[in-house]
Amino acid sequence: MVKTTEEIRAHFPALERKHNGHPVAYFDGPGGTQVPREVAAAISDYLFHHNANTHWAYPTSAETDALLMEARQTFADFFNCNADEVSFGSNMTTITFHVGRALGRNWNPGDEIVVTELDHHANSDTWRELAKDRGLTIRTVRMLTETGQLDWDDLESAINSKTKLLAIGGASNALGTVNDIQRAARLAHAKGALVYVDAVHYSHHLLPNVKELECDFLACSAYKFYGPHIGVFYGRHELLQSLDAPRLQPAASEAPEHLETGTQNHEGIIGAAAAVNFLASLAKVGSEGATRRERLQNTYDVLHERGLEQVKQLWDGLHAIEGVTVYGPAPDQPRTSTISFTIKDIPSEEVTKRLVERGLFTSHGDFYAQTVVERLGKVEQGLVRVGCACYTTTEEIARLIDGVREIAG
Repeated sequence: MVKTTEEIRAHFPALERKHNGHPVAYFDGPGGTQVPREVAAAISDYLFHHNANTHWAYPTSAETDALLMEARQTFADFFNCNADEVSFGSNMTTITFHVGRALGRNWNPGDEIVVTELDHHANSDTWRELAKDRGLTIRTVRMLTETGQLDWDDLESAINSKTKLLAIGGASNALGTVNDIQRAARLAHAKGALVYVDAVHYSHHLLPNVKELECDFLACSAYKFYGPHIGVFYGRHELLQSLDAPRLQPAASEAPEHLETGTQNHEGIIGAAAAVNFLASLAKVGSEGATRRERLQNTYDVLHERGLEQVKQLWDGLHAIEGVTVYGPAPDQPRTSTISFTIKDIPSEEVTKRLVERGLFTSHGDFYAQTVVERLGKVEQGLVRVGCACYTTTEEIARLIDGVREIAG
């Protein structure tokens, strides 16, 4: 069992906000969720009582070292890996650029990287930039526009003996599509390629399990699951240790610290760990004696089921409105509780502004999933994106559907 939605909402001060006399409903979670009190408290406690740089012989420095190690272990539980396979960075994009540079030092002109049309450009353009620098070849896997899913035949044909890396999203931040990462990883590994997973959208809705996914690398951002703006990275330890990562001479040379350039965002790392612990704390009955990983899985399983119920409510409600087009997989397909849509030919920014009048906060545009929007033929109009979070209610969804119906006229 997991706390009810009303019990969960009590942890989020942002939900007290009103706009135009309406309580604000935050459907912008795919771009960044709201933060519970526990996360802000952990950040404040660190800054007020333990703030220091690392590895020095005085109490606050030692306390910082201990808190950072504890955060690394927290994310080891989150990913189902070892603590020495977890590192931190500014965000997923920065981490990916950095890891790509390290990997690319061992790749040569003619080597290939496979990316997909379904991905956020943080997991495609980062590798394209590396390809320009190293003379590599990029192969791009098609998205099926009618379903918002990958063309698996195209993926299989794109991976060959020259492939060094498959860069693939766990889930689409624009359409909510969930990819079968284990299947993709097995295709890549059969050809001797590595697998890099963008789990930024995935990790909000499905608990990452790097052992089951069979990936080599996985990156996510804590602000997508109730934490601060910071990136977190998993890499198999033997691979991390072998990476020729750019670093300063005095800096750590052992994995995973050798990937962490400069002084880290200590308060952000500690806040991110607090977000994971917050999610684990939502587990209720039967959680006594359970490990953090087990409590996390309990929470994620229940929240995912709630999210699927909500996405069906959204899907059915929006589909019933004349002039509204909904994109992505149907509710009975693997997906998250994120939906994108258009209303006639009304620009997505205009739709968002009109929904704001009702206290409904949505995202608009391309969400850095530019290729998805191009393939759908909506570059000028953009998409309106709505996502359900742990604090979303069925009443808020009904308000959103009513608001869209009014705009569609």
